[in-house]
Amino acid sequence: MRAPSGYQLAARYRLLQPVGRGGMGTVWRARDELLDRDVAVKEVRLPLVLDEELRAELCARTEREGRATAMVAHPSVITVYDVVTEDDRPWIVMELLKAQSLEELVKAQGPQHPVRVAEIGRQVLGALRAVHAKGILHRDVKPSNVLVTDDRAVLTDFGLAALEGDVSITQAGIVLGSAGYIAPERVLGDKASPAADLWSLGATLYTAVEGRGLHGRRTAAAALAALTSGAPIPMDNAGPLAPVLRGLLQIDPAVRLDGVRAALMLARIAAGGTAEEPIAVHRPPVRPSAPPAFTPPPVRKPPHRGQHRADSRPAVPRPQSPHVFPREPHPTGEFQAVPVPAQRRRPAEGSHRKPATYDAPIGPLTRSFWNFVRIVLPRRLWPKKFRK
Repeated sequence: MRAPSGYQLAARYRLLQPVGRGGMGTVWRARDELLDRDVAVKEVRLPLVLDEELRAELCARTEREGRATAMVAHPSVITVYDVVTEDDRPWIVMELLKAQSLEELVKAQGPQHPVRVAEIGRQVLGALRAVHAKGILHRDVKPSNVLVTDDRAVLTDFGLAALEGDVSITQAGIVLGSAGYIAPERVLGDKASPAADLWSLGATLYTAVEGRGLHGRRTAAAALAALTSGAPIPMDNAGPLAPVLRGLLQIDPAVRLDGVRAALMLARIAAGGTAEEPIAVHRPPVRPSAPPAFTPPPVRKPPHRGQHRADSRPAVPRPQSPHVFPREPHPTGEFQAVPVPAQRRRPAEGSHRKPATYDAPIGPLTRSFWNFVRIVLPRRLWPKKFRK
């Protein structure tokens, strides 16, 4: 039995008017008199023929829907404010959106543009990836559960959501999903998985862009028979969205398009591009250039004896004759030549003068050796020529 308009729920939420109906119940526009705001209240419809056990299971399912949805904070997931059990029926209090469902949008406007459908699919896929990351499976993705506003697409109705670790309460007589939007593996009896939600998303986007359901079948068995027949999926209006739909609607979950790649392809189409990835140009990795090799500064040899005096002399012109050495200019402006002194002769043996070889230049290795000798040996052991 449906609640009447004006009914006050939990002494707080006053039901104003219904805004939508579905297989799981009625959605009301209500007023939160405590916080003075408009909200949406979902009244779960319980069949009268159910016994007390199944009724309790449906209440538990509704509470699980509210718990599962409240766990996810995502702009494309409906926000749940409260879960109430009253009059042996569960109620879910959610945010109220001024939006149309995707199903109503297609009925009113016909097939949608592929770019707009890609943007809706990108946002809904973001919601699915967010709930899948929390271990939640929606299990009922379809056009009537996607609300579309001017700038936002929101996934609603987690009534069939499954939490990992929860005991399944699905039994005979309880709807498992909507015909035409159930993944083939679920029709064959396999367990729900994130890949099954992606298949349902593909069927939802197909309906939005083509204006009709997948294969036009009204039952899940008929849709599965059409899919397994091998006939290609007809696509008249998909355009750039066709590769995404083919990837999401693969019968084998192992080869079905995954969420990461599907999100990338939908984002490209929503931006006005194509789903195909650009051809990657192989470029060799750029290695950082090696720093320049260290070049040690040149080692300057110590000057020979008397060399510092020669280097300090100013540069003079080369003499014109070996017997003439230039001097400073004469007051008349001409150079005055003077004879070069005669070369010194070698002193005779026994002379008191030191031999000329004493002033001969000493190599750096020899000088280093004698410097070491001077430091280590006492002075009296030095060679005579180094004692002075």
